[in-house]
Amino acid sequence: MIGRLKGILVEKQAPEIVLDVGGVGYELQVPMTSFYELPELEQSATLYTHFVVREDAQLLYGFITKQERALFRLLIKTNGVGPKLALTILSGMTAGEFVSCVERDDIVTLVKLPGVGKKTAERLVVEMRDKLKSLLEASVGNEREFMLQSNYTAPVANAEEDAISALVSLGYKPPQASRAVSNAYKEGMDTETLIKLALKSML
Repeated sequence: MIGRLKGILVEKQAPEIVLDVGGVGYELQVPMTSFYELPELEQSATLYTHFVVREDAQLLYGFITKQERALFRLLIKTNGVGPKLALTILSGMTAGEFVSCVERDDIVTLVKLPGVGKKTAERLVVEMRDKLKSLLEASVGNEREFMLQSNYTAPVANAEEDAISALVSLGYKPPQASRAVSNAYKEGMDTETLIKLALKSML
């Protein structure tokens, strides 16, 4: 089991990154909440990981904090929620916001996330309520600001294209992603800021 990786961030294309650890490049998928906090390229980064083995692939998911990884692990134990959907949920809202939705039975906000229908949202609220008790203090009481902008700035010329690609990778339909990015974009805006604003506009 790979529990943590520390290495040099060599590639960064949301929601995927490549971390060079001792000459070996590890591909990781990270939720946008963690992606926003990554350092510049060629800088050292540490991520807590979750390893998934499927018949057709072996996948690594990375998280900035243990709390976020713990929430991811609880999500994938929920009926009907796989790693991809869990990644989408954690990309669309912070851990604290998700906990708040569960506490308030906020089905309306949850169903705005791609892949989360009414039945899935209802299951999340019911099944996660008890599971979240152990995470409440860490996720809410000490909630960090997930929306910090990274020092890394993608080339502005590709900001819209990269943002749309990232949203589609997270499960949003191309027309929906394109519309959200187009509405959020302002001249000179970098990719990560654009993704954050586009995601926010769809909730």
